[in-house]
Amino acid sequence: MEKTIIIYIGLGTNLGNRVLNLHTCKLFLEASVGSIKAQSAIYETKAWGIEGQPDFLNQVVGIATTLTPQQVLDTILAIEDAMGRVRERKWYTRLIDIDLLLYGSLVIKEVNLTVPHPYIQDRNFVLRPLAEIAGDTIHPVLKRSIKELETACLDPLDVWVYEEK
Repeated sequence: MEKTIIIYIGLGTNLGNRVLNLHTCKLFLEASVGSIKAQSAIYETKAWGIEGQPDFLNQVVGIATTLTPQQVLDTILAIEDAMGRVRERKWYTRLIDIDLLLYGSLVIKEVNLTVPHPYIQDRNFVLRPLAEIAGDTIHPVLKRSIKELETACLDPLDVWVYEEK
């Protein structure tokens, strides 16, 4: 019998129909990674890393999966490709960005996979939605709750709940 584990995945988009991009991505995730058990509100923020880009929409989902961490990574990369993601340069515009944030309480450091995601504690656009659905979850490396990390975060970029216009 395969073991089911709860993982948290961050989604981001700043090109095209951003709301539709998030919706489509969640359909792909449900079809190929596992059942979505929790999802945050959609948040909007200025681009992180490179200024002068369109604003991002971000969301975090909690998924029950039986896939291994490497299978999750391979699957989310395939979803990005299927949705038309072009990797122009780091932190640049993207149709969809999918990040494996947490895989249960596992700590993984491999050439192509680091879990927990190494920048969780540095980014409000990850912490705010993650804290909404998993605030009491303990970061397996930093040994602090996601809510504590959110409170301590020094990221100056504001994050607000997205309201469709």
